[in-house]
Amino acid sequence: MSMPLGAVRFLMPPISLIGCGASKAVGSYLKTYGVKKSLIVTDQGLAKIGVADTIKKYIEEAGLEAVIYPGAEPNPTDKNVADGVKVYKDNGCDSIVSLGGGSSHDCGKGIAIVAVGGGRIHDYKGIDTVTKPMPFFVAINTTAGTGSEVTPAAVITNTENHVKMVVWSINVSANVAIDDPELMVGMPPALTAATGMDALTHAVEAYVSLGHNPKADALALKSIEFIAKYLRKAVANGNDIEARTGMAYAEYLAGEAFSSAGLGIAHSLAHQPGSFIGLPHGVCNAIFLPLVCEFNMNACLERFADVAAAMGEDIVGMSTRDAALTAIDAIRTLSADIGIPSGLKELGMKEDDIPMMAEWAMKEVCTPTNPRVTTVKDMIELYKKAM
Repeated sequence: MSMPLGAVRFLMPPISLIGCGASKAVGSYLKTYGVKKSLIVTDQGLAKIGVADTIKKYIEEAGLEAVIYPGAEPNPTDKNVADGVKVYKDNGCDSIVSLGGGSSHDCGKGIAIVAVGGGRIHDYKGIDTVTKPMPFFVAINTTAGTGSEVTPAAVITNTENHVKMVVWSINVSANVAIDDPELMVGMPPALTAATGMDALTHAVEAYVSLGHNPKADALALKSIEFIAKYLRKAVANGNDIEARTGMAYAEYLAGEAFSSAGLGIAHSLAHQPGSFIGLPHGVCNAIFLPLVCEFNMNACLERFADVAAAMGEDIVGMSTRDAALTAIDAIRTLSADIGIPSGLKELGMKEDDIPMMAEWAMKEVCTPTNPRVTTVKDMIELYKKAM
């Protein structure tokens, strides 16, 4: 099975700025590219604590205008996108600055797609459906997990059926991606843990994906190494700027890796509880990752052994199979150390929902690049184990 076409052709990543204070450059980049008025797409939390106003100030200091749209919900919806398009057009905006984690970036991408192409975001579900470039787009990251600031994808929840719609296209990527660790210092431990495990899931799935390639391999392994080194520290002490910087690089590298290689069924499975009952995406990924690794292990034992080595495990003298099992144990240990819940049941998922979620998971854009051929029955069993 080939990898998603959008990923195959996505060869030019956005301009990327990573480091303390990098967000201060947003105004100069917008000015350089000739835009006049930006829509800042963010969430209520970042708007409330003044981070959005700070970014607005940076833009205005460059002699440009900006309007704040704080309508990006966790697991952003088609309604968030439609409302944002109205604000964009009513205010005569010509560019978008997304500020936050994956929800803000995905919502901003959805707004940009519809603002240029018309119709509804539903019209663009799938691979290579976006034929027109988005308006000039700057993605400023405040979490270290989704990689959405560098990926050619947006994930939007359809409020009509509560299914996540994945839009994947070369035209769905930011022009400039900014990762400023100073903006990540305020992340609470639980969010730091969830987003960090999201990044690990991206890196591991990209490394074992059917679409793996030398570029993605190098990015994924370095990301895994950084996460094993820095995630515990970032959760334990959010003010540890070295750990925050390490995680900023880790999630960026993981985002670039899966943009090139694709993902697998950990994401297919995790998207459903996120859209149907609003569970946090990173937490769902963290719960599914070791289960999916066990399921996939025999398809790529050597690659899972590489994951163990990247996580700092001593695999010298081990058989390839034992080394692969060590990788899965290391993932579970990391997850437990940072307080990830042990299963979906305690988060409110019900067994009655499993058959429907399994059907939708099979249709996910991430499923074809999973290293092991998967059936609906397999998905059902994995959901049951995740409970």
